[in-house]
This record gives sequence, C-alpha cells and structure tokens, in this order.
Amino acid sequence: MMRFVPHLLLVLTTLFWAGNFVVARATHLTLPPLSLSFWRWLLALLVLLPWVAPRLYAERALLFKHWKILLLLSVLGVVNFNTFIYLGLQYTTATNATLLQSVVPSVVMLLAVLLLGQAINRLQAAGLALSLLGVVCIVLRGDLTQLLQLQVNRGDLWVLVGMFSWALYTVALNWRPVALSNAALLGSTVLAGCLVLLPLYLWELGQGLRIALVADNLMVLGYVAVFPSVLAYFFWNYGVAKLGAPRAGLFIYLLPVFGTLLSMLFLGEQPALFHLYGFALVFIGMLLATRRSATANG
Repeated sequence: MMRFVPHLLLVLTTLFWAGNFVVARATHLTLPPLSLSFWRWLLALLVLLPWVAPRLYAERALLFKHWKILLLLSVLGVVNFNTFIYLGLQYTTATNATLLQSVVPSVVMLLAVLLLGQAINRLQAAGLALSLLGVVCIVLRGDLTQLLQLQVNRGDLWVLVGMFSWALYTVALNWRPVALSNAALLGSTVLAGCLVLLPLYLWELGQGLRIALVADNLMVLGYVAVFPSVLAYFFWNYGVAKLGAPRAGLFIYLLPVFGTLLSMLFLGEQPALFHLYGFALVFIGMLLATRRSATANG
C-alpha cells in the first residue's frame, strides 16, 4: 500500500496547482501578480517555520556549503515559476494556462537529455516534437495566421516561460545535496525565494499596485500559501525522489484535466476545439516519448 503513496501525493499536487491557476485568474484584477507571489511565499514560510526551523539550524553547515544550488532551485521553482504564471494569468485564461503546463513532461525529458546526458531514440524525439506542436496549437488558438501577424497572447508566453523554469527545477532536483532533508530543502528555498521576491514586491508597490483587502482576496492568499505552496512542494519533492523526475513529470497531465474542470465550474470558461487538439498532440507525443522507458520498466 505504501508504494502508492508517492502517486497519491503527486495527484493531490496537481489538484492543488490547478486550484492555484483558477483562483489567481479569478482575482487577477484585485491581486497584483508580484504581490500575490510575495505574500504567498511569506505566509507559507510562516506556516513552515515551526517545522523547518529546527532542520535549518541542524543542517546549517550543509546549507552554507551548497547555497548556490539551493539558490538556483529557489529562483527556478519558487520565484520564477509562480511569478511568471501569475503574470500570464493577467492576460490569458486559466484553461489555456493549465493546458500549456501539460508540456512540462516533454520539456523535463528534453532537459534531462541536454543536462543529464540521458539518451533518446528517434521515436522519442518525434514524440517531443509532437508535444511541442501541441503547445503551438494552443498558443496560436489553432490559427496559424496569428503567427504571421505576431498576435500571440503575451499571457501564454509568460506561462510558457514559467513552465520551462519548472521543468528546469524538476531536473535540477537531481543535483540537490543527498544528505539534506526535505524539510531543510523546502525551508531554505522558500526563505531564499522570499528574499528574492521582496525587491520585486516593493517595486510593484511603487507602481501603485496594492492588494485589495477584501475577504475573497484574503481567502485566496490563505489557499495559495498552504495548498499549492507548502503541501504541494513537499509532495512534489517527495514524489520526484521516490519515482524519479521523468515518471513524476507524467502526473502534470492531470493538471489540465483538473484545471479545465475547475475553470468551467468556478470561472465559467468553456474549452474550445483547439484546446482539445493541442492537448491531444501533447499527450500522444508524450506517450511516444516515454514508450521506451515504459517498456524497459516492464
């Protein structure tokens, strides 16, 4: 029974993340993106401190020794990913954003080839290309003339940059200090993320953008601080450690499913045909790209 625990935790992770997309889109007019990202992680850090502070102190020598890789993980997984997603959701729908995230497994595999030296065959390469074609279909909304007219939605581009950052974070977890506990890893990356986000948040305040202190926004801050932050990051790191980055990355395919359903239920968004075509291309491409590893695993 315990062997299914990583799978269950990764399913919950994608559900929490899908909810993050939906609430961010729902409040994009009253919650500025940099402020949302900063307060999300500051509140998450306060929730985490009683649990992670003892591990941070006990493992301080490891943290100082490996500060460079920990800072990289923080920038990629805490700062970049969430901030870019929130920026993207100022201009695009939650349905689009969650569907674009489905390409993460393909990018994880591509980066594993480039950075970890993993080999792929022609079939896998074709699968990766097909997945990227699906992303193009979603970004262009099934209309190639948008590419000729340079009418790509800026929100989709921000989401794609965030997706790339998360894929790089997932691969970079292979370089985490082996002796470092999950608690110390999570606590140190969130703490570093808050420090990096602070000047960005202050800059946004200087632009006159502030969080409207209404009940809905406060509930959203509470949700994003606990579920897609504290719980989801711990669950994801555990799942990657137990199943490996390529297998854990496959669970990202649940994100567009949850995201589309939640967007329909809470935002009234209706998926279009190009969403279906794009996701189908991404999904089929990833099946081809992972065929050899699945066969090898029996």
